[in-house]
Amino acid sequence: MLTLSPYLTALALLAPAADSDAKPAPAPIDVVLCLDVSNSMDGLIGSAKTKLWDVVNDLAKVKPTPRLRVGLYSYGHNNYPKENGWIRKEVDLTDDLDVVSQKLFGLTTHGGTEYVSRVCRDAVKEQKWSEEKGALKLIFVCGNEPASQDKTVKLADVAELARSRGIVINPIFCGPANHPEATDWKEFATMSGGRFINIDQDRGAKPVVAAPQDKALAELSAKLNTTYVAYGKEGQEKAINQLKQDENARKAGGDSAAASRAMTKGTGLYRNSAWDLVDRLKEDPKFDVKKLKDDELCDEMKKMKPEEREKHLKDMLARREALQKEIGALSAKRAEYLQAEAKKNPNKADKAFDEALRGALREQAEKKGIKIPE
Repeated sequence: MLTLSPYLTALALLAPAADSDAKPAPAPIDVVLCLDVSNSMDGLIGSAKTKLWDVVNDLAKVKPTPRLRVGLYSYGHNNYPKENGWIRKEVDLTDDLDVVSQKLFGLTTHGGTEYVSRVCRDAVKEQKWSEEKGALKLIFVCGNEPASQDKTVKLADVAELARSRGIVINPIFCGPANHPEATDWKEFATMSGGRFINIDQDRGAKPVVAAPQDKALAELSAKLNTTYVAYGKEGQEKAINQLKQDENARKAGGDSAAASRAMTKGTGLYRNSAWDLVDRLKEDPKFDVKKLKDDELCDEMKKMKPEEREKHLKDMLARREALQKEIGALSAKRAEYLQAEAKKNPNKADKAFDEALRGALREQAEKKGIKIPE
């Protein structure tokens, strides 16, 4: 029988034990939305505008907080170039959720010819999808016309391409599941390994249940904005857009939508280190603000001495974390209230835009070992 020499045995005993307390790495989640912007789709677009934050808030429950990126395409608009198949890429996969919101609020409906297969093909081929093992990569394509309109790009070919790259396509038909035009969507889901969903596109655009915590959360969101310290070429522009998206949420869905956005801003999914020095410091505690050139700083920071800049950022970070803690506490109470109200007025699953996304996300995340708590 082969045995270890005393020397090798000693080495084995001295070797460090495996770290059983090592924290799991955050899961990469890439989601691309492909929205039909032809005539009659205003309800879908309105739902996407107001419900984006609710969908993100579901993912914020995952521990550890995942690395979420969202991309956006619109298709079926008569004013888009015909040679592109009446398709427009709005934004590449990004963790800047304010940009996604900005693009959503810029969408208009007019048209048209809806090439479902082509917009999905473009999303598969153009985006820089995560290559990490275990990454969740999803496309949600929404529309209300036959999915097989495109006679050049076939649904089966796109489905095969997506599956070869580990991307799941979820077709969402805006109409009754038994409608004859839903057939293509069902077949596309089967071919893609995704989930066929039918929704009432107008239901999700109706006013949502107000919660007692909504107003306070919206106020905390405004206070949170004061802790952001812009830097770089786009810093000021991004800070202005942050305020604009707060206003867009409020105009679209009142205090309820503003509260949902505030909840997102209180989580680790709301990342702005590309333009905010406080997030930059939080992501990299070794970051040295004293090394930044004056032309990269906002006017307030330029007036400070190097050591004062460092203290200012640490103070803003402490203030932000305190506000986020308040948001977290109120968010939990709001969630409890809304769950209780939902039980009083149960709705059929998957009939609204956000319910469709949240249901599919939960199901497909589970297959990747990513648990989204209820």
